[in-house]
Amino acid sequence: MEQPSAIPAPLSKTRLRKSPPQWFTTARRTSLGICLVALISSPAFAQTEVTTYKKLSLQELMDLEVSSVSRRSEKLSETASAIQVVTGEDIRRSGATSIPEALRLAPNLFVAQIDSRQWAVSARGFNSTTSNKLLVMIDGRTVYTPLFAGVFWDVQDTLLEDIDRIEVISGPGATLWGANAVNGVINITTREARDTQGLLLLGGAGTELLGFGGLRYGGALSPTLHYRIYTKYFERDSTLLASTGDEADNRWNMGQTGFRLDWNPAEDNLFTVQGDLYGGRIDQAGPDDIEVSGGNLLGRWTHRFTPDSDLQLQWYYDRTHRDIPGTFRENLATYDFDLQHHFVAGERHNLIWGVGYRLVDDHVANGATLAFLPADVTREWFSVFLQDEIALVPDRLSFTLGTKLEKNDYTGWEVQPSVRLAWRPTSTQTVWSAVSRAMRTPSRIDRELFAPGTPPFTVLQGGPDFESEELIAYELGYRVQVSPRLSLSAAAFYHDYDDLRSLEQAAPPAPTPLVIGNGLEGESYGVELTADYHVTDTWRIQAGYTRLFVDLRPKPGSTDVSGGSNESHDASNQFSLRSSLDLPWNLEFDVTLRHVGEISNQDVPSYQEADVRIGWRPKPQLELSVVGQNLLHDHHAEFGSPASRQEIQRGVYAKATWLY
Repeated sequence: MEQPSAIPAPLSKTRLRKSPPQWFTTARRTSLGICLVALISSPAFAQTEVTTYKKLSLQELMDLEVSSVSRRSEKLSETASAIQVVTGEDIRRSGATSIPEALRLAPNLFVAQIDSRQWAVSARGFNSTTSNKLLVMIDGRTVYTPLFAGVFWDVQDTLLEDIDRIEVISGPGATLWGANAVNGVINITTREARDTQGLLLLGGAGTELLGFGGLRYGGALSPTLHYRIYTKYFERDSTLLASTGDEADNRWNMGQTGFRLDWNPAEDNLFTVQGDLYGGRIDQAGPDDIEVSGGNLLGRWTHRFTPDSDLQLQWYYDRTHRDIPGTFRENLATYDFDLQHHFVAGERHNLIWGVGYRLVDDHVANGATLAFLPADVTREWFSVFLQDEIALVPDRLSFTLGTKLEKNDYTGWEVQPSVRLAWRPTSTQTVWSAVSRAMRTPSRIDRELFAPGTPPFTVLQGGPDFESEELIAYELGYRVQVSPRLSLSAAAFYHDYDDLRSLEQAAPPAPTPLVIGNGLEGESYGVELTADYHVTDTWRIQAGYTRLFVDLRPKPGSTDVSGGSNESHDASNQFSLRSSLDLPWNLEFDVTLRHVGEISNQDVPSYQEADVRIGWRPKPQLELSVVGQNLLHDHHAEFGSPASRQEIQRGVYAKATWLY
């Protein structure tokens, strides 16, 4: 199913750009003023250190601490999961300018650009404009919309220079993270305020990314209290209509501003408060542009009792606004509370447990095209989880058992258990296997979407009895550091799905209206392979290959005739190769090649593309770079049905970054 914002509209002439909302313009100017005042008045201004990313050796990369697999810190090399980590240095060297572009660096994800602002992102199948089986978090805040149980990628942003790492798990994470962590988990973590001290200025322009700029200032109010404030803005050009070759009317601009405050009064306590505001406008055919805006505020307290025991309490508030004239308007408020406690019991048990509560207050103004009924809803989720990692043979063999109980207003209580076995035959090898159950709980689309927007809803009707989709997943993986310069990983999986979303005929043999039901079942299976080779201290090569098979079919008694073609638009294979080379005279040369196979049920042909970045540091504080994206073709398609498909053009941009 398509996002409401993806419904095609007739082509219109490009209009003059409209400015962002007035409230956002005021907030952005205020933030800029605060940054400059803080810069000038800071007593540490004259001796502020330049903060840059450190280039890590392979051993340092394998020793990276990740938290998405077990909700506690553990070494990447020892995790019993198909996890890939994209570091801040990886993002910088790639030339990525948005979070979805940065996610392309994770070889266990399928990432397709739909148009100038929309993306389809998934793991292990079920990619669509409304992908609903992937959990995405930014600094612990779930960027989830109950509208379709997925992510509006056009409003997920931050200053990319502040990202510390992106952890990407392919495979279920529901035991710890809950419903909708079905096929994968993406956890984006930004750097602490103390690691972003000083002034950062950046700006640039190009052919597709027409213009962009950002400013960040970090300072210290005391030796234990650090802060940063940032603001950024960009404007992107339209993509092309595949049917005519004309420019689509989707040029857009957006700005964002935010802050982070970290207070570490003692070694065993850390308090974090952070927030963001954003606003933007997107061209569309018709009298008015699409308008998006929102903001969030998050607070977190982490207390360490002992080196093996800690407690974390987190809450956040998130509000989003989306106005698509002629289609619908939505105002969504989310309130979330999460508590987790990690401790070691005896010599063999490493336990973590927690409770969570979420409330969403959603208000939709319906249009003639579609309607969500009732228009205004309030939904609640309650959850509790427990996981125990048992050391059968210390430092060699461990068995992890856990489950999550989650209650939602649609289907009641859901149980999502998992068992996981990890064997470390040597200090450089990890073999793991897992069996998990995960649920994709109903969204508003499943039960409350109707088309057209007024009775008698002759095209589509929500399913009043729609139940949760179920996955039983079987996984086997291997990770090895072959030498101080080479690491390899492999993961094989088999996913067995039941009660998948279908479109049932309300009164067969009449083709319409269609009612959303649970009439599909099927499997996805495949392998994920990665390699990381540090050829020399100045040359690194990374490669990834994924082979995927998806087989969906109607269950006995179902009247669905789509065969799952509305639910899963996936390439059967993809391959990526990245080279990062340091040259003399402080030059950097980075090349990314990618091959993506055909999406057969959309008739999207396979394609190959290349991105190239040349960077130069004439001074330690100054970086200049030129980036070419999609260089092998003038334009190419990545996603979408032939009637509405858009094509992505070759682009080049120049960028300057100054640190002080």
